[in-house]
Amino acid sequence: MERSTRVSVYESDNPSEIQLVKSKLDDAQITNTVENNYLTFTTTPTATSLKVMVDLEDEEKAFEIIDAYLQQSEN
Repeated sequence: MERSTRVSVYESDNPSEIQLVKSKLDDAQITNTVENNYLTFTTTPTATSLKVMVDLEDEEKAFEIIDAYLQQSEN
């Protein structure tokens, strides 16, 4: 079984923002997962940072989609 390399393409502590990015990647048929990490060294132990992870070969396309989403949401 070949193991793929996963990379983080977006991080936020806002779950609704993470869901929006995840749905944009889903729409583009980019397989993605959401992971959460505890931030114990800078904030309270209950605060979490969510990461959207994709396969390494999808990283460039994922960044293009996320950049377009961020530019659209700024306007």
